[in-house]
Amino acid sequence: MTDLTRRQALLLTLASGLPLIAGSSRVFAATPKVTVALDWTVNTNHIGLFVARDKGFYREAGLEVDILPYSDTGAGTLVANRVADFGINGTISLFTQKTAGADLKAVYAVVQSETGRVVFNAARGEIKSPKDLDGLTYGGFGSAWENALISTIIRRDGGKGNFETVTLGTSAYDALANGSVDFTLEVSTWEGVEAELKGIKQRSFVYADYGVPDEHTTLISSSEAYLQANPALASAFIQATRRGYQFTVDHPKEAAALLIAANKDALTNPALIDASLKALIDGHYLRAENGAIGTMDPAKMEAIGDYLFKAGILRDADGKILTQRPDFTKYFSNSTLG
Repeated sequence: MTDLTRRQALLLTLASGLPLIAGSSRVFAATPKVTVALDWTVNTNHIGLFVARDKGFYREAGLEVDILPYSDTGAGTLVANRVADFGINGTISLFTQKTAGADLKAVYAVVQSETGRVVFNAARGEIKSPKDLDGLTYGGFGSAWENALISTIIRRDGGKGNFETVTLGTSAYDALANGSVDFTLEVSTWEGVEAELKGIKQRSFVYADYGVPDEHTTLISSSEAYLQANPALASAFIQATRRGYQFTVDHPKEAAALLIAANKDALTNPALIDASLKALIDGHYLRAENGAIGTMDPAKMEAIGDYLFKAGILRDADGKILTQRPDFTKYFSNSTLG
């Protein structure tokens, strides 16, 4: 049952004089439930959600929040198809999916600037710049935008942008380490930190060095349908979530402990959590140098949209490259932040 339908049911129940949940003579309204889907195996990018839940911020906002684990179906797809109310997704993923017709809208910037990069083993001395990736094998994650982005970076460096792709998902990093693939994409504040802790020597190419504008790497998105039907719930959820990330920045040790306690089976290396969180905070990724937490920079969103459009990465529902620039202001909104 959607939240809109749930509220309608409540109103009808009250109008008819019948209790929704009865106990003696008292009437109790059900706590609205919100679902949020993760974009990857649980990591420090998600910490604000768990902090907000387990510190009671969602409860104080009158919400019951269910955090859905990562699955083979992307969070953006789950949101667009009304399986989840909110989802964690990347900026490029948001832009490509929405342009292709998915009902998505970004409402919160988890990460304030770019954390992604092209990475390869440091021993590969023959790889000096992106053009040297031509003809090699990429360990990918199944999103169409990955190959398009990497190709534009290679061509920007003077290469052809031709390489083989093997879709591996979470196994890509093991494949890189054992030499099964030549390069992949990683998040510097998670996989990059983990590689350092393991003593794995890597080198990388930062997107911005090859023409890609800075971006909010990680977002929280919803659907227009949900936002229009549930404006109060959406605002309550996003504002409580921001409290979770604010608490994380101010109290990183307690936040890390909460994240680990909530995910004991998945997060078995406390040193990784601590080091990753330190990288996120010290690098001003969770809270920008100007103090922003959660707010999306319109200029930054427009810039990455323009880049994706001009690079031919954005395609319509029929898979055709866009010939007319979309109105990127419709792709995001800070309104739920209050």
